[in-house]
Amino acid sequence: MSSLHAADWPRWRGPTRDGISTEAGWSHTWGATGPQVFWRAEVGTGCASFSVAGGLVYTMGNAQDTDTVFCFDAATGKTLWRHSYPQPLDPNLFEGGPGNTPTIDGQRIYTVSRHGLLLCLEEGRVVWSRHLVKDFGGKQPQWGYTGSPLILGDMMLLEAGGQGCSAIALDKNTGKLLWQAGDDPAGYASPIIVQPGDNPGIAYFNAVGLVVRTAREGRELWRFPWKTDYDVNAATPIPIGTDVFISSGYNHGAALVRPAGAGGNATAVWETKAMRNQINSSVHWEGHLYGFDESTLTCLEAATGKVKWTQRGLGKGSLMLADGRLVILAESGRLVIARPSPTAYSPLAEAQVLGKDRCWSVPVLAHGRIFAKNNLGQMVALNVRAP
Repeated sequence: MSSLHAADWPRWRGPTRDGISTEAGWSHTWGATGPQVFWRAEVGTGCASFSVAGGLVYTMGNAQDTDTVFCFDAATGKTLWRHSYPQPLDPNLFEGGPGNTPTIDGQRIYTVSRHGLLLCLEEGRVVWSRHLVKDFGGKQPQWGYTGSPLILGDMMLLEAGGQGCSAIALDKNTGKLLWQAGDDPAGYASPIIVQPGDNPGIAYFNAVGLVVRTAREGRELWRFPWKTDYDVNAATPIPIGTDVFISSGYNHGAALVRPAGAGGNATAVWETKAMRNQINSSVHWEGHLYGFDESTLTCLEAATGKVKWTQRGLGKGSLMLADGRLVILAESGRLVIARPSPTAYSPLAEAQVLGKDRCWSVPVLAHGRIFAKNNLGQMVALNVRAP
């Protein structure tokens, strides 16, 4: 009998925004034919991942110059509702389409388009909408907005990237502006809590570096300059104790950052060129970091930045972790389950689950199912419940 301990995945990078699920008891292996396909769907182009809660799965895509937010029954794949709005594709953005992952908060979900349309939806109905550029003076980054909002109590925190509004906080119930701060251009990463407390420190990995601000008023606590080619800081920072791991592609690299005192600059514990997260984020597990150095899966020792092993052949893939196992989606649509070992790459099972079109969306495991899709919007729900 299955002893599945199921868990929701209600936002980008999961419940604690670290790429790790508490789900346990799922099947880490399968037969020669691969995992059973529960259902498939077409959701349109884009790199949005999935959010799962309450038996529902949400994602986004673009077709015929129209963005659509989808709500599916997670078990059957039935479309329960969808909400669409005009959004022309940009030919310079690879396949184009939304890169933001819906954020679930109770009965409501929050989404951001590449051009900055911010929506609060409930059962497909618009509760409120704002525009990061038109309403707040934000400046859209070159490849569009891709960061997913952070919900903290009644606040929503995100980047707008304009003069005086690098970071903003809104009332999640009404969309009312609570504060705006900073002049830094927006990056492509999602904000995350890196200093817990009554007034947490929120990290924004923007176009010029890592900036930590207080949640309540946006006061800058510290920063670490990290300017990359094309201003692409896209991977979500990872708190490791009181330090913060950051990584960027385009041959820039990674650093473990140690916070400074109030208003000062932080320092690097170490820096390396051996982990360049261009698109997707790493995970930290038992003292080691697992992620994609451009097109090479890599394991680093978190304390030192020392490379433990590398594995080619997966392209610019993505990953998450559940029950002490890595769930990896190769750029070619191959799903791999691997043991996160610092001694060697240790695959347990693999199968081609999508067409070989480019896959940059992070797979999600929730309630005994793995959800995956490619950039063209071919989506699949797979059965990984233990027998």
